[in-house]
Amino acid sequence: MEQDGKRVNMKQRRVGVFCAAAILLLCTSRGFAAKWLPVGPEGGDARSFAVDPTDHQHVYLGTAAGWLYQTRDGGVHWERLVRVADRDDLVIDNLLIDPADTKHLVLGAWAVSDKPDGGIFESHDGGISWTPVADMSRQSVRALAEAHSDPKVMIAGTLEGVFRSEDAGAHWKRISPPENKEIHEVESIAIDPSDAKTIYAGTWHLPWKTTDGGANWAPMTKGIIVDSDVFSIIVDPKTPSVMYLSACSGIYKSADGGESFKGGVSVNKGQGIPSTARRTRVLMQDPNAQQVVYAGTTEGLYRSDDAGGEWKRHTPSSVIVNDVLVDPTDSKRVLLATDRGGVLISHDGGNSFEPSNAGFSQREVSAMAEDPKDPARVYIGVVNDKDLGGVFESRTGGTSWKQVSAGLEGRDIYSLTISTEGTAVTGTSHGIFLLKDGVWKRSPASLVPPPAPRKLPVRAGRKGATKVSAAAAPKTRVVSTHIPPGKSYDGSVFSLVSSGDTMYAATSRGLLSTSSNGAIWNLVAGVPATEWRFVAANKGVVAVANLSMIKVSTDGGESWHTVAPPSELKMLEAIAVDGNGRIWAGGRQGAFYTADQGATWTMPKDLYARNINSLYFDQQGSRILLTTGGRATEAFAVELPAMKVRAWDTGWKLRLLRPVADHFAAATLFDGMVVQPRMVDSAQLSKR
Repeated sequence: MEQDGKRVNMKQRRVGVFCAAAILLLCTSRGFAAKWLPVGPEGGDARSFAVDPTDHQHVYLGTAAGWLYQTRDGGVHWERLVRVADRDDLVIDNLLIDPADTKHLVLGAWAVSDKPDGGIFESHDGGISWTPVADMSRQSVRALAEAHSDPKVMIAGTLEGVFRSEDAGAHWKRISPPENKEIHEVESIAIDPSDAKTIYAGTWHLPWKTTDGGANWAPMTKGIIVDSDVFSIIVDPKTPSVMYLSACSGIYKSADGGESFKGGVSVNKGQGIPSTARRTRVLMQDPNAQQVVYAGTTEGLYRSDDAGGEWKRHTPSSVIVNDVLVDPTDSKRVLLATDRGGVLISHDGGNSFEPSNAGFSQREVSAMAEDPKDPARVYIGVVNDKDLGGVFESRTGGTSWKQVSAGLEGRDIYSLTISTEGTAVTGTSHGIFLLKDGVWKRSPASLVPPPAPRKLPVRAGRKGATKVSAAAAPKTRVVSTHIPPGKSYDGSVFSLVSSGDTMYAATSRGLLSTSSNGAIWNLVAGVPATEWRFVAANKGVVAVANLSMIKVSTDGGESWHTVAPPSELKMLEAIAVDGNGRIWAGGRQGAFYTADQGATWTMPKDLYARNINSLYFDQQGSRILLTTGGRATEAFAVELPAMKVRAWDTGWKLRLLRPVADHFAAATLFDGMVVQPRMVDSAQLSKR
């Protein structure tokens, strides 16, 4: 009866997961034709807004990973439109909507790169498809504005200078003097609302002004601390002589069109914005009340109700604000685009905010673990999101997520596993933690000194060889360490794996193991106490590796030997151990396996995957699962023992792939989790 009950529960879970995924499929954006479905967790980095001038409920949202989103209900729900230029390194900080044709959009982007890169892109179908503008190819576009007096005039600021378009973004020409050594690294642009030839440009060192469309430029220095990065400039739409400017030295105001400024650090310290808020990324006036000015900073949102006279903070200092949008028809509704927290919404004019991220996910998932006893229970870990990240739990096979990060204190998550007792264990940037009653607690691991040597029982073999009985074999030894006894391990934990009653941790200071459900961790003898990046284990075979070396134990960690990695691999980026004890290794040149402890390595026939970034042995499906980096979007499975290769084009760049209940779930590089839209039982899938 108990077994029958388990089957019923399993069926119920699978039906629930299928229904959730089916709903997701029906709700997928028309603009973004998903192959595998994005399922969160919600939140991440949001960068910029643009509101449709004909429909204030229709808002576009640019991100730090090349994605463009939109909402049709004022930010309550978001849907993906497209990844611009199919690049995940584009930061979309600027969006313009043509008031003469709201299907015509122009965006400026810059790339996270060692070299200047980015560009200006045009869309004529409401953001569904985009074309790069040839004149601005490879330009790192940091600012973009359109003239209210002539919307066909657009001005862009790049790392090279200031550019102008007179045909709504189709063609561009540089209007800052190429020989000028100061007008470059342009971070902010503003245009006089009544005169398209009067342009303000803020650089990484000073603000500049031209009144003749760029023929002549003059620095605006009176009252501004020299060498101030100028992040944002806005001009009062009703009184153009009034303008505001934010710099690393504070917020400034001019009443004479930039001839002189007042403000800065000394004033702000007494008016509410502390000197530590060095970056005010965006200034925004309430379109319905010009005396109300918002300042989005790296230490929260500030608001002035008296045209910059006094500033008060309206969010916690931990909120990093990238953009502010005030509903042009309702000043009580304010949207914030933030780092890590995604979109925040206020319904009381900015006095209070709450997350509004339904459908928006820009998470960098770094680790994943599924419960072998409960297929619908999954944990994932993220990096770079501090208190808003950590670990997320799903009880629905990965189709919905809840943050469970209490106790992690903003640490990055590098690895996850689940013990045989069902305890979730995570490896972080600083130590190992166990989930107890909904709270993560640091493992009370002590790296103790090695035990005193003792003589082992000896039996004479046929040739006098020393043999040790299984009963008398010593437990896993530890080696000496500079960490004093009683102190918890505080290094980076890159990889965790459970094998029977033993867990292993590949860390920055050696290979650790525990047989006490994570209570006591020991440095494993026979493995150098150096940095290890990967660990895998199955049926007594344990493999640990760094970028260039593999150590293997075939007796559950009692003894170790070195295995030469495949000669074809320049650098190891993933390892696995399958059910037959074969060692798998992957990297840029592909995936290989050895059945003879490294004497020979073989690449599975028909496996064309390169840039391997993860390998995982699926015990139930008897297959190796692979994901790849680069531009590829395929997920792969090598079915054992036949070595038959299967592939799925997921439509996403992946980091990890796992079987979850009746489907696959995968971690993307920057876009959270995705799941298979077609729900098929893993066991059935492996037979195809």
